[in-house]
Amino acid sequence: MAYNNVSSSAYEEEHVHTVYEQIASHFSSTRYKPWPIIERFLKSQPPGAVGVDIGCGNGKYLAVNPDIFIVGSDRSHNLTAIARAHKQHDALVADALDHPHRGGKADFAISIAVVHHLSTPERRIEAVRQILAAVKPGSGKVLIYVWALEQKASRRGWDEGDDQDVMVPWVMKAGQSQGQKQPQQDEQQQSALDETPSADRTFYRYYHLYRKGELEADIQAAGGLLLEAGYEKDNWWAIASRNNDKIDAPNELKS
Repeated sequence: MAYNNVSSSAYEEEHVHTVYEQIASHFSSTRYKPWPIIERFLKSQPPGAVGVDIGCGNGKYLAVNPDIFIVGSDRSHNLTAIARAHKQHDALVADALDHPHRGGKADFAISIAVVHHLSTPERRIEAVRQILAAVKPGSGKVLIYVWALEQKASRRGWDEGDDQDVMVPWVMKAGQSQGQKQPQQDEQQQSALDETPSADRTFYRYYHLYRKGELEADIQAAGGLLLEAGYEKDNWWAIASRNNDKIDAPNELKS
């Protein structure tokens, strides 16, 4: 995909952000069990550690370790509202390319199934850079998950040689709720969310499927130091730290 920054942002708005606002409630109902490596990472943090979840969704990871303090952020108004209501944790609305956690103060950061929604290599590397920018240079650690191209054994069946840029369907059955009310929504917007579909609806989300080694390369390009990496449940994951003090400098992709 050869988009400039403006068209990439508009593309993601249509094929990622708008879709998650529409499917938020249904999506949240399917996301409740922590994945083992993410749970291990969070529970390995020392008591009192402060961290961020960039792209927290419904907030399912915010309460994994009660001995740490973690703030979530997500582009979706509806998902952050669910996180606040259900998990009773702090969750704010923010874009992964321009979040308020930069400054290198956090002990750790996680970003689960977020970076693969950015539609160009430059924007994905910038997203990784912004995750790294949240943690302390040297001691801070980040955990990032992205969907893998190598899913031959899964129901999706993707593998090496397939297109890495795909549209993934989300099917919402008739009668399933689309979203929940937000204070900033006007009556027309809310009526669309409250509408109960009378027939099945299919929404399509953009994903970039990462091939083996690609996440590690993006981390290094973003100014990170790779510490550990692997594959879990059709995802590539990596743990990294910052290897410089200038990683949170402004970048034109955020404009």
